[in-house]
Amino acid sequence: MGVDEAWVELAHALADASAPVVRRYFRQRTLAVDAKGDASPVTAADREAERAMREVIRERAPAHGIYGEEGGLEVPRGGAGVPVEYVWVLDPIDGTRSFITGRPVFGTLIALVEAASGEPVIGVISQPILGERWVGVRGRATEFNGAPCAVRGCADLGDAYLFATTPHMFEGDAEAKFARLRDAAHTPLYGCDCYAYGLLASGHCDVVCEADLKPYDYLAHVPIIQGAGGVVTGWKGEPLRWKPPADGDVAKSLEATTDRVLASGDPAVHRRALQLLA
Repeated sequence: MGVDEAWVELAHALADASAPVVRRYFRQRTLAVDAKGDASPVTAADREAERAMREVIRERAPAHGIYGEEGGLEVPRGGAGVPVEYVWVLDPIDGTRSFITGRPVFGTLIALVEAASGEPVIGVISQPILGERWVGVRGRATEFNGAPCAVRGCADLGDAYLFATTPHMFEGDAEAKFARLRDAAHTPLYGCDCYAYGLLASGHCDVVCEADLKPYDYLAHVPIIQGAGGVVTGWKGEPLRWKPPADGDVAKSLEATTDRVLASGDPAVHRRALQLLA
Protein backbone atom coordinates (compact mmCIF):
# COMPACT_ATOMS: atom_id res chain seq x y z
CA MET A 1 0.00 0.00 0.00
CA GLY A 2 1.35 3.41 -0.99
CA VAL A 3 2.06 6.24 1.42
CA ASP A 4 -0.01 9.41 1.13
CA GLU A 5 2.12 12.17 -0.36
CA ALA A 6 0.60 14.60 2.15
CA TRP A 7 2.31 12.72 4.96
CA VAL A 8 5.66 12.84 3.14
CA GLU A 9 5.24 16.61 2.83
CA LEU A 10 4.36 16.78 6.51
CA ALA A 11 7.51 14.87 7.41
CA HIS A 12 9.55 17.52 5.58
CA ALA A 13 7.58 20.24 7.37
CA LEU A 14 8.47 18.72 10.73
CA ALA A 15 12.15 18.71 9.86
CA ASP A 16 11.83 22.30 8.69
CA ALA A 17 10.13 23.30 11.96
CA SER A 18 12.78 21.75 14.20
CA ALA A 19 15.85 22.88 12.27
CA PRO A 20 15.92 26.59 13.19
CA VAL A 21 15.43 25.74 16.86
CA VAL A 22 18.38 23.37 16.85
CA ARG A 23 20.58 25.78 14.92
CA ARG A 24 19.81 28.61 17.35
CA TYR A 25 21.04 26.61 20.34
CA PHE A 26 23.99 24.82 18.70
CA ARG A 27 27.39 25.70 20.24
CA GLN A 28 25.85 28.14 22.70
CA ARG A 29 28.19 27.72 25.66
CA THR A 30 25.58 29.03 28.10
CA LEU A 31 23.11 26.27 27.19
CA ALA A 32 22.01 24.44 30.35
CA VAL A 33 22.16 20.66 30.33
CA ASP A 34 19.83 18.68 32.58
CA ALA A 35 19.90 14.99 33.47
CA LYS A 36 16.81 12.85 32.90
CA GLY A 37 15.77 9.93 35.06
CA ASP A 38 18.02 7.55 33.12
CA ALA A 39 20.96 9.99 33.48
CA SER A 40 20.89 10.89 29.77
CA PRO A 41 21.27 14.61 29.00
CA VAL A 42 18.50 16.91 27.78
CA THR A 43 18.50 20.59 26.86
CA ALA A 44 16.06 23.36 26.03
CA ALA A 45 16.86 22.67 22.38
CA ASP A 46 15.52 19.11 22.67
CA ARG A 47 12.31 20.24 24.34
CA GLU A 48 11.67 23.26 22.13
CA ALA A 49 12.36 21.40 18.88
CA GLU A 50 9.93 18.67 19.83
CA ARG A 51 7.28 21.21 20.80
CA ALA A 52 7.67 22.88 17.41
CA MET A 53 7.08 19.58 15.62
CA ARG A 54 4.12 18.67 17.81
CA GLU A 55 2.45 21.97 16.98
CA VAL A 56 2.76 21.28 13.25
CA ILE A 57 1.26 17.80 13.62
CA ARG A 58 -1.65 19.09 15.70
CA GLU A 59 -2.40 21.66 13.02
CA ARG A 60 -1.95 19.53 9.90
CA ALA A 61 -2.79 15.99 11.10
CA PRO A 62 -5.00 16.33 14.19
CA ALA A 63 -6.20 12.72 13.88
CA HIS A 64 -2.65 11.36 14.23
CA GLY A 65 -0.97 10.35 17.47
CA ILE A 66 2.43 11.62 18.58
CA TYR A 67 5.14 9.85 20.56
CA GLY A 68 8.24 11.88 21.34
CA GLU A 69 11.29 11.26 23.47
CA GLU A 70 10.70 14.39 25.53
CA GLY A 71 6.89 14.71 25.61
CA GLY A 72 5.80 11.09 25.63
CA LEU A 73 2.61 9.79 24.02
CA GLU A 74 -0.12 12.15 22.89
CA VAL A 75 -3.44 11.04 21.38
CA PRO A 76 -6.09 13.09 19.58
CA ARG A 77 -8.51 14.93 21.80
CA GLY A 78 -11.45 12.78 22.78
CA GLY A 79 -9.53 9.60 21.98
CA ALA A 80 -9.17 6.66 24.32
CA GLY A 81 -5.77 5.03 24.11
CA VAL A 82 -4.51 5.34 20.56
CA PRO A 83 -7.53 4.86 18.26
CA VAL A 84 -5.58 6.26 15.34
CA GLU A 85 -4.25 4.99 12.04
CA TYR A 86 -0.86 6.66 12.30
CA VAL A 87 1.51 7.84 15.03
CA TRP A 88 4.44 10.21 14.51
CA VAL A 89 7.53 9.13 16.46
CA LEU A 90 9.96 11.97 17.18
CA ASP A 91 13.47 12.32 18.54
CA PRO A 92 14.26 16.03 18.34
CA ILE A 93 17.99 15.58 18.90
CA ASP A 94 19.31 12.06 18.58
CA GLY A 95 22.84 12.41 19.87
CA THR A 96 22.41 15.07 22.54
CA ARG A 97 25.94 14.40 23.83
CA SER A 98 27.32 15.24 20.38
CA PHE A 99 25.08 18.31 20.26
CA ILE A 100 26.24 19.71 23.60
CA THR A 101 29.90 19.12 22.74
CA GLY A 102 29.62 20.92 19.41
CA ARG A 103 29.88 17.96 17.05
CA PRO A 104 27.46 18.13 14.06
CA VAL A 105 26.84 14.38 13.90
CA PHE A 106 23.53 14.35 15.75
CA GLY A 107 20.19 14.57 14.00
CA THR A 108 16.44 15.01 14.26
CA LEU A 109 14.60 11.72 13.73
CA ILE A 110 11.05 11.59 12.41
CA ALA A 111 9.07 8.43 11.70
CA LEU A 112 5.48 7.81 10.71
CA VAL A 113 4.25 4.47 12.07
CA GLU A 114 1.17 2.49 11.10
CA ALA A 115 -0.57 1.89 14.41
CA ALA A 116 -2.05 -1.48 13.45
CA SER A 117 1.15 -3.11 12.20
CA GLY A 118 3.77 -1.03 14.01
CA GLU A 119 5.61 -0.60 10.71
CA PRO A 120 7.44 2.68 10.07
CA VAL A 121 6.42 3.86 6.59
CA ILE A 122 8.27 7.21 6.51
CA GLY A 123 11.64 8.01 8.03
CA VAL A 124 13.67 11.21 8.16
CA ILE A 125 17.18 11.92 9.42
CA SER A 126 17.69 15.68 9.42
CA GLN A 127 21.09 17.21 10.18
CA PRO A 128 20.25 20.93 10.36
CA ILE A 129 23.80 22.22 10.89
CA LEU A 130 25.22 20.58 7.78
CA GLY A 131 21.97 21.03 5.85
CA GLU A 132 21.64 17.31 5.17
CA ARG A 133 18.45 15.26 5.07
CA TRP A 134 17.75 11.60 4.33
CA VAL A 135 14.13 10.67 3.59
CA GLY A 136 12.86 7.11 3.26
CA VAL A 137 9.33 6.17 2.23
CA ARG A 138 8.00 2.63 2.04
CA GLY A 139 8.12 1.38 -1.55
CA ARG A 140 10.35 4.20 -2.81
CA ALA A 141 14.05 4.87 -3.27
CA THR A 142 15.61 6.77 -0.40
CA GLU A 143 16.66 10.34 -1.11
CA PHE A 144 19.51 12.39 0.28
CA ASN A 145 18.88 16.11 -0.17
CA GLY A 146 16.36 15.33 -2.91
CA ALA A 147 18.49 12.91 -4.95
CA PRO A 148 18.42 9.08 -4.80
CA CYS A 149 21.09 7.47 -2.65
CA ALA A 150 22.16 3.86 -2.21
CA VAL A 151 24.25 1.59 -0.02
CA ARG A 152 27.50 0.16 -1.32
CA GLY A 153 28.45 -3.45 -1.86
CA CYS A 154 30.62 -5.16 0.75
CA ALA A 155 30.21 -8.94 0.73
CA ASP A 156 32.95 -9.70 3.28
CA LEU A 157 32.61 -8.58 6.88
CA GLY A 158 36.40 -8.42 7.04
CA ASP A 159 36.25 -5.48 4.64
CA ALA A 160 33.48 -3.65 6.50
CA TYR A 161 33.60 -0.31 8.27
CA LEU A 162 31.45 -0.66 11.37
CA PHE A 163 29.81 2.11 13.40
CA ALA A 164 28.36 2.15 16.91
CA THR A 165 27.59 5.25 18.93
CA THR A 166 29.76 4.09 21.85
CA PRO A 167 31.21 0.79 23.09
CA HIS A 168 29.63 1.60 26.46
CA MET A 169 26.11 0.98 25.12
CA PHE A 170 26.74 -2.77 25.23
CA GLU A 171 26.32 -4.47 28.59
CA GLY A 172 26.02 -8.07 29.78
CA ASP A 173 25.65 -10.60 26.97
CA ALA A 174 25.42 -7.76 24.44
CA GLU A 175 29.00 -6.74 25.21
CA ALA A 176 30.45 -10.15 24.37
CA LYS A 177 28.31 -10.47 21.24
CA PHE A 178 29.28 -7.05 19.96
CA ALA A 179 32.95 -7.81 20.63
CA ARG A 180 32.74 -10.77 18.23
CA LEU A 181 31.30 -8.55 15.52
CA ARG A 182 33.73 -5.71 16.21
CA ASP A 183 36.73 -8.02 15.98
CA ALA A 184 35.52 -9.50 12.69
CA ALA A 185 35.03 -6.13 11.00
CA HIS A 186 37.77 -4.28 9.14
CA THR A 187 37.48 -1.05 11.15
CA PRO A 188 35.23 -0.24 14.14
CA LEU A 189 34.28 3.42 14.53
CA TYR A 190 32.34 5.25 17.23
CA GLY A 191 30.46 8.44 17.92
CA CYS A 192 28.07 9.25 15.07
CA ASP A 193 24.67 8.45 16.64
CA CYS A 194 21.92 8.52 13.97
CA TYR A 195 24.30 10.11 11.45
CA ALA A 196 25.96 6.73 10.96
CA TYR A 197 22.73 5.33 9.50
CA GLY A 198 22.66 8.17 6.99
CA LEU A 199 26.25 7.43 6.04
CA LEU A 200 25.29 3.79 5.55
CA ALA A 201 22.34 4.74 3.32
CA SER A 202 24.65 6.90 1.21
CA GLY A 203 27.27 4.18 0.80
CA HIS A 204 30.03 5.54 3.04
CA CYS A 205 30.13 2.74 5.63
CA ASP A 206 28.92 -0.84 5.80
CA VAL A 207 27.45 -1.80 9.20
CA VAL A 208 25.84 -0.05 12.16
CA CYS A 209 25.33 -2.09 15.33
CA GLU A 210 23.76 -0.67 18.48
CA ALA A 211 21.99 -1.60 21.71
CA ASP A 212 20.10 0.05 24.55
CA LEU A 213 17.84 1.95 22.12
CA LYS A 214 14.22 3.07 22.21
CA PRO A 215 11.83 3.05 19.23
CA TYR A 216 12.34 6.78 18.65
CA ASP A 217 16.07 6.04 18.26
CA TYR A 218 15.67 3.68 15.30
CA LEU A 219 12.24 3.58 13.64
CA ALA A 220 13.11 6.40 11.23
CA HIS A 221 16.07 4.38 9.96
CA VAL A 222 13.97 1.47 8.71
CA PRO A 223 12.49 2.98 5.53
CA ILE A 224 15.70 4.94 4.93
CA ILE A 225 17.99 1.90 4.99
CA GLN A 226 15.55 -0.34 3.14
CA GLY A 227 14.86 2.26 0.46
CA ALA A 228 18.62 2.61 -0.09
CA GLY A 229 18.95 -1.14 -0.71
CA GLY A 230 20.20 -2.13 2.73
CA VAL A 231 18.97 -4.38 5.51
CA VAL A 232 17.99 -3.34 9.04
CA THR A 233 16.70 -5.69 11.76
CA GLY A 234 17.01 -6.56 15.40
CA TRP A 235 19.90 -8.78 16.48
CA LYS A 236 17.77 -11.89 15.93
CA GLY A 237 16.92 -10.84 12.40
CA GLU A 238 13.44 -9.68 13.41
CA PRO A 239 11.76 -6.67 11.74
CA LEU A 240 11.85 -3.42 13.68
CA ARG A 241 8.35 -2.47 14.75
CA TRP A 242 6.62 -0.57 17.53
CA LYS A 243 2.89 -0.87 18.08
CA PRO A 244 1.47 2.18 19.85
CA PRO A 245 -0.30 0.95 22.99
CA ALA A 246 -4.11 0.95 22.77
CA ASP A 247 -4.28 1.46 26.53
CA GLY A 248 -1.67 4.22 26.60
CA ASP A 249 0.84 2.10 28.54
CA VAL A 250 4.05 3.02 26.73
CA ALA A 251 6.31 1.19 29.19
CA LYS A 252 4.51 -2.08 28.52
CA SER A 253 4.71 -1.56 24.75
CA LEU A 254 8.47 -1.04 25.01
CA GLU A 255 8.87 -4.40 26.75
CA ALA A 256 7.68 -6.07 23.54
CA THR A 257 10.12 -4.08 21.40
CA THR A 258 13.79 -4.84 20.83
CA ASP A 259 16.46 -2.39 21.93
CA ARG A 260 19.15 -3.92 19.70
CA VAL A 261 19.59 -2.86 16.08
CA LEU A 262 21.76 -4.05 13.20
CA ALA A 263 21.89 -2.28 9.85
CA SER A 264 24.00 -3.37 6.88
CA GLY A 265 24.48 -2.31 3.30
CA ASP A 266 25.10 -5.83 2.02
CA PRO A 267 22.78 -8.79 2.78
CA ALA A 268 25.70 -11.22 2.99
CA VAL A 269 27.44 -9.09 5.61
CA HIS A 270 24.17 -8.75 7.49
CA ARG A 271 23.73 -12.53 7.62
CA ARG A 272 27.28 -13.01 8.91
CA ALA A 273 26.86 -10.26 11.49
CA LEU A 274 23.66 -11.89 12.78
CA GLN A 275 25.55 -15.17 13.24
CA LEU A 276 28.15 -13.41 15.37
CA LEU A 277 25.46 -11.66 17.42
CA ALA A 278 23.49 -14.90 18.03
